[in-house]
Amino acid sequence: MKIGPYTLSNTLVLAPMAGITDRPFRQLCRELGAGLAVSEMTASNPALRKNRRTQLKLDHRGENEPCSVQIVGTDPQQMAEAAQFNQQNGAQIIDINMGCPAKKVCSVAAGSALLRDEALVDKILQAVVSAVDIPVTLKIRTGWDAASRNAVTIAKIAEQAGIQALAIHGRTRACKYNGEAEFDTIKLVKQSITIPVLANGDISTPEKAREVLKYTAADGLLIGRGAQGRPWIFKEISHFLETGERLPPPPLADIKNIITRHIIQLHEFYGDIMGVRIARKHLAWYFSHIDKSLLPRVKESFSLQLPEQQLDFIDNIFNDLIQTKQPRA
Repeated sequence: MKIGPYTLSNTLVLAPMAGITDRPFRQLCRELGAGLAVSEMTASNPALRKNRRTQLKLDHRGENEPCSVQIVGTDPQQMAEAAQFNQQNGAQIIDINMGCPAKKVCSVAAGSALLRDEALVDKILQAVVSAVDIPVTLKIRTGWDAASRNAVTIAKIAEQAGIQALAIHGRTRACKYNGEAEFDTIKLVKQSITIPVLANGDISTPEKAREVLKYTAADGLLIGRGAQGRPWIFKEISHFLETGERLPPPPLADIKNIITRHIIQLHEFYGDIMGVRIARKHLAWYFSHIDKSLLPRVKESFSLQLPEQQLDFIDNIFNDLIQTKQPRA
């Protein structure tokens, strides 16, 4: 799959997720088979650029190419300037967020709230595409609610504006993350436009990945929550799509190595205090896949304050697992 001048190594993309797809996680997922990894959404408001959390989002040092950065906002000119700023800061692809269902985003008419204003969508897309000389992509939902699924209309607007790839989550904003994603709308969008379409929503197994690709005829898949605690899902899906066979589960020793390196990178990226705190949710996700019966023990580790304590905890819990050869979920 191509996005502008960039040919991706495969058709599997790590979805942008606020508070999750930071540089350490993006690099890890690329290492484990993602063809592209999109950054957390960054606000278009220039007043927020000096915020430490924003500064970390803008840190792309050592990033695998192409570097894709997502921006969010409602003002066409401000979004255009944000795209230019991020290009100057190393972005090679700009992704526009019109899919986030979070209340704090939609309450200011950003994210998926924009889907209610097709004219404004057009203005934002044209402004951003005109402002940069790198590819611009777009992420949307199927619509604001079940009564106003307008993804096909938005997709046509996007193609006309020069958007070079479109990702669609198979839920409306009203659905948030409840219920099951539907793929009929994504199938219709794919039939309506010629730019690459990526399907998104509930893709958590290789079998589901193949089913969605076959049903929608999408060009690729955007994987978000399915990669939480299981970044090797990209390698598993890629192998299954190529061979029709499932990869055997990673050995516990390999999983321990992946988790340890990820947690160390979080400590280094955010600093000791913030790094330990952010690592906690990742540990919960990892061990929910390894063995859910371990989660009480993992939650007890949330009281640990020092990086070395967190790493000792990982050593101890894996030593117990490996010694007992406890089965994994």
